[in-house]
Amino acid sequence: MGRFPQPAASKGSQKWVQIIINEKPEFLNEEIRRKLNLQKSEDIQWLSPLKCDEYAEYRDQKFVERLGISLRRIPLADFWPQNGPQWDALGKSSFGKLFLVEAKSHIPELISAMQAEDEESKAKIQKGLEDTKDFLNIRAETKWSRPFYQYTNRIAHLYLLRQNELPAHLVFIYFLNDLEMKGPTIEKEWKGAITLLHSYLGIGRHKSQNFIADVFVDITRLE
Repeated sequence: MGRFPQPAASKGSQKWVQIIINEKPEFLNEEIRRKLNLQKSEDIQWLSPLKCDEYAEYRDQKFVERLGISLRRIPLADFWPQNGPQWDALGKSSFGKLFLVEAKSHIPELISAMQAEDEESKAKIQKGLEDTKDFLNIRAETKWSRPFYQYTNRIAHLYLLRQNELPAHLVFIYFLNDLEMKGPTIEKEWKGAITLLHSYLGIGRHKSQNFIADVFVDITRLE
């Protein structure tokens, strides 16, 4: 397990990720190059979700295999239990950089909590989150297992790949004008929610900030 074929989505962030990856990848690539200060000649090949691959999304060891990498220093199984993040998109650049993508269409999608029930799994997750916080020098006492768990576990996986000396980047795509999902219509709305999230989690300037990009995409430019 770890590869999850998906239908052609009819709404929400899953729909727009499928569209931008398969129909307008250069639009996304240009935004990522701009936000991460990549060279204009650096192309990004998207590995998921591809129409020719049943729009499959990947998690656990399968996402590692999909990226064509090895975690020799800290294996995934030592860092995180099964049923980890299921990535909205995965990509690799012509210069070898890796891209992990999480996408949102409306602000309530930011809210999530750890679902693990097994005590061993919970302990491993908590340790992974605490190791990440320590590395980023985040001293807030706030629990990273709620209420923004999906956000924090993505940052933890960026930390894991970077600790394995891999050129990984984390991209958060925030869609604008998804009125069907009652999503934000201007960047300011998303940025306000992100600022609140960062404040709650105690996230300020940190070691990994240059490897994280917030990309705002107006869906009217994809239609």
